[in-house]
Amino acid sequence: MDSRIATLVILVIYVSIMIGIGIYTSKRTKSSEDFMLGGRSVGSWLTAFSYGTTYFSAVVFIGYAGQFGWMYGSSAAWVGIGNAVIGSLIPFFLIGKRTRLMTNHLGAKTMPEYFEHRFDSKALKTASAVIVFIFLIPYTASVYNGLSRLFGMVFDFGENGATFIIIAMAVLSAVYVTLGGYKATALNDFFQGIIMLIGISTVVALTVQKKDGLSEAVNALNLIKDDKGNTNTLGSLFGPDPINLFGVVILTSLGTWGLPQMVQKFYAIKDENAIKKGAVISTLFAFVVAGGSYFMGGFVRLYCTLDPDADNGRKLIDVVNGRPVYDTMVPSLIQQALPNLLIGVVVVLVLSASLSTLSSLVLTSSSTLTNDLIKPRIKNFDDKKQMLFMRIFIAVFLIISVVIACNKNASISTLMSYSWGALSGAFLGPFLYGLFMKKASRAAVWTSFITGVGISVAHMVLFSLGISAFDGIRSSVIGLGCPLNLLSPINAGAFAMIVSLLVVPIVSSFTSAPDKKVVDNAFSSLNVK
Repeated sequence: MDSRIATLVILVIYVSIMIGIGIYTSKRTKSSEDFMLGGRSVGSWLTAFSYGTTYFSAVVFIGYAGQFGWMYGSSAAWVGIGNAVIGSLIPFFLIGKRTRLMTNHLGAKTMPEYFEHRFDSKALKTASAVIVFIFLIPYTASVYNGLSRLFGMVFDFGENGATFIIIAMAVLSAVYVTLGGYKATALNDFFQGIIMLIGISTVVALTVQKKDGLSEAVNALNLIKDDKGNTNTLGSLFGPDPINLFGVVILTSLGTWGLPQMVQKFYAIKDENAIKKGAVISTLFAFVVAGGSYFMGGFVRLYCTLDPDADNGRKLIDVVNGRPVYDTMVPSLIQQALPNLLIGVVVVLVLSASLSTLSSLVLTSSSTLTNDLIKPRIKNFDDKKQMLFMRIFIAVFLIISVVIACNKNASISTLMSYSWGALSGAFLGPFLYGLFMKKASRAAVWTSFITGVGISVAHMVLFSLGISAFDGIRSSVIGLGCPLNLLSPINAGAFAMIVSLLVVPIVSSFTSAPDKKVVDNAFSSLNVK
């Protein structure tokens, strides 16, 4: 059977299952809380898979694996390990229980609503809702961008074909989220997570096998010069640039602690036992999916080259302004390393990872906009109206994201870095300290909002002006003397998160906390058995 026909058959089966789950769960979605949080009764397996599949998408498998695999070689696998430990294991144990208890007690269904009740400020709710809606859009666009790259490779679509794929994926994700809300996304995430585990394991095994096994593949990597012209670095333990690699780990791991689409998984989890089980399941899931993706990406230089005269079977990569286009690298690897019939499995793998992320993003965005911006300003806004508005905003959010995704000038990693940097740079400190520190103040929260968004927007302006193209403009890590490119969107996002963690306790030390009754009420929830 032709690989394209096989891929289409697999896709039709997959899409039918997705829509079937949406129809099934729609009959069990009776209220706005069901739609947004699944009635706060989601078990450990569904929560863990929902957390993991929201975490990892085409952004990781296509964009980040290609870019960081090219830059850091096999040491890019450290990013996957960081995602598993810092991004999955620690947040479940550190903030999972407190998040569930406090948000449930305060009646908060979204992160902006948490800020309103925890810090006694409707203005904070409004500001955070606007931040969520605006900065989830580039992340969604980056997911569509990754999907269109892969589909374009498989079906040999032109520019118009890629646009059609983006629109089709937007419609599909809108259909099943609109039908069943959180319950539909959780069940679909579980099914999609199983596909991701099988698919990633298969791709990693074949990537290495194609190059005569792991040891031979690593030896071959060490013979290739890195971007600085050095050999014996791309196959080494910490790679050619460990400091900037650490910046990637921080952005992609610590960022999950302040992302609304991630922490809201803890709002919906069933009980404390489900949190403990979910921590183990989500960590193992991340080790396989994230670790496997970055490990596979570490070998892209064995399949791709910038040398037009290379005769070793590696494929020439597109070059824009003398630089590699990272988003084409993993599709090129897949095309060379996998048999034709298995490419359809990989397409479904990436589609599964992406649709699960998209469903969480659109649900988070639409519910935040409706619950935190529209509902407080309209009288007699009952459950039916709320669910109607959420479904309308799902469409609006997707349309804007599709328009951005159709512009191929921005890379997948750049779009995602700005989104995570702004969101977690604004929310990480306020959300985390709000769970643990009674003295956390409204002024500190506002400061974090301003610095997180300000750093990201300022960097976007500089980046759009081309200032980041000057490789000579660098800073130094104080006391280490190692180069750290602060003009990288990845490092700028990581920097915004660290600033958020610092400014909240500092500003709170000389500003007033909310009224004692408000704070005591919030923390009283932690004493509930």
